[in-house]
Amino acid sequence: MTVSISHLSEISPKAELGNNVTIGPFCVVGPHVVLGDDCKLDSHVTIVGNTTIGQGNRFWPNVVIGAEPQDIAYQDSNTKVAIGDDNIFREGVTVNRGAEKEDGVTRIGNRNLFMCNSHIAHNCHIFNKVILVNGVLLGGHVHVQDGAIISGNSAVQHFSTVGTLAFIGGVSRVIVDVAPYMLASGCDRFAVRTINKVGMRRNGISDSTIKIIKKAYKLIFREHKKLDEIKNFFAAELEDVIPIELSTLFKFLDLQQQGKMGRAREVFRNQNPPEAKEEQTQRRRAA
Repeated sequence: MTVSISHLSEISPKAELGNNVTIGPFCVVGPHVVLGDDCKLDSHVTIVGNTTIGQGNRFWPNVVIGAEPQDIAYQDSNTKVAIGDDNIFREGVTVNRGAEKEDGVTRIGNRNLFMCNSHIAHNCHIFNKVILVNGVLLGGHVHVQDGAIISGNSAVQHFSTVGTLAFIGGVSRVIVDVAPYMLASGCDRFAVRTINKVGMRRNGISDSTIKIIKKAYKLIFREHKKLDEIKNFFAAELEDVIPIELSTLFKFLDLQQQGKMGRAREVFRNQNPPEAKEEQTQRRRAA
């Protein structure tokens, strides 16, 4: 096993390091950290807590991964961070471990880019090929699905979901779910503005399907038709041959309507995993 570690760094002997891991000066790696093959920590990187990281991840200076959640209800439970492969964490990125809610895990998938000073709060789930631009702030329990882009200095409300290939304009205040394939923006008046045509084309979605998504956008966000009415329209129009992208959009909107305040996942607020509930009960009894 080939590992390069600066003598100026503090690496716990209990940490698990893969092949070809490179750790520069002034880094800290805690005892419950697993670093996969080919990971690189430039300098001044801190990785602590119960944190598992896959292969080929790059951490630039002043990144902090796995610190305690910024949640006053947190009671020092053994919550986690789970990170996949080939992610880039630029300068000053912070990823908090899970709070004692939902499954207690902050999850990050593969091939994501987190630009300078972006923040991923407790219990967030970042899927794959997501881009968070400089200064993006994700509240707790936010989900960002495959290929979504959130532009600089935008803030996303707790329990919100940003759908597949959605695009959020800069300095936006995201307070509701953003449907897949849509472009949304706004601070005082956040709203869906149009479809993310560029993002869909870059990801190989055909022009014919993009045309269908654009028609769905007009029916949903401009004409404000009921979802069942829109589904029936496309079933007739397309003779029940529904593109997967349109099915994805409909499923997302169904879940959003079942949620609260425009957020599908709002129904999970204050729901804890059984082990966290038991631990909290024991702590109250001890007190």
